[in-house]
Amino acid sequence: MRTLVDIKEPQLRLLDQLARKQKRSRAALIRDAVDDYLERRTAKEPPAAFGLWGERAIDGLDYQDKIRSEW
Repeated sequence: MRTLVDIKEPQLRLLDQLARKQKRSRAALIRDAVDDYLERRTAKEPPAAFGLWGERAIDGLDYQDKIRSEW
């Protein structure tokens, strides 16, 4: 599908330079840029806790208090 987008002249010059350097069309570069933008903006948010602690059932602060109480 075609769409109309206003691009500032300095951005257009840089885009054309990059297109020539990569031997690709300006439209292909713009499609890739839109894909990248949408992927970053629509990515799922990470869970509230992640990494090694994320799967544990106990709250991190409760665990810390428990361990410290043993000292």
